[in-house]
Amino acid sequence: MCGRFVQDRSLADYVDWLGVRPASSSVEAAALARFNIAPAATVNVFHDRGDGLLISSLRWGWQPHWATGERPPPINARVETVATNRFFAEAWPNRLLVPATGWYEWAPDADDPRLKRPYFVRLRDGAPMFFAAVGRPGEGFVILTASATGGLLGIHDRQPVVLSPELAREWAAPHTSLARAAVIATRLGTGAAAFHWYPVGKDVGNVRNNGPQLLLELHRPH
Repeated sequence: MCGRFVQDRSLADYVDWLGVRPASSSVEAAALARFNIAPAATVNVFHDRGDGLLISSLRWGWQPHWATGERPPPINARVETVATNRFFAEAWPNRLLVPATGWYEWAPDADDPRLKRPYFVRLRDGAPMFFAAVGRPGEGFVILTASATGGLLGIHDRQPVVLSPELAREWAAPHTSLARAAVIATRLGTGAAAFHWYPVGKDVGNVRNNGPQLLLELHRPH
């Protein structure tokens, strides 16, 4: 986790749900309609610099300026170690929020464990969610992940750190200390009971596919 996610609502909707005044008086009201965001894509993320919410477009994947090599930039970072991992040292103090409607996971198919079936995960009440993330302009970002709990373990052993609007605001606030940010990310993420997940079609596996049809529940024959 997390290898694909969804930003289908408008930036105005996500900002309203977060409850932070935007730095700009105009926030895009048109639906983003991104149903299959993949690694290396440019993604809308939120920053809070103390004078209003800033909306930026960053590449999903952390590649600091000094990093070299052929391995693709990591897209996720383990919340248990991100603060002490030297690779993320420049990213950790730069806290971001990634607004989303949900994410996809791939789990072994019940009929054939050699194959994997995609699932879509969203909040039970249908509300937007906010992933805790770190990164900075020009070098990208990573989504923080934690050990999955409850029923989510059935589809993956990791899950994104999802924050309630109140905690998301505190996470992003510049006056929040690094120590408090670590507590929020490691201990206060949304638990499995708040989520609903269901199987979806395999078209989501192709990054060229987009559209609300990707979110349709796949009803298996009995």
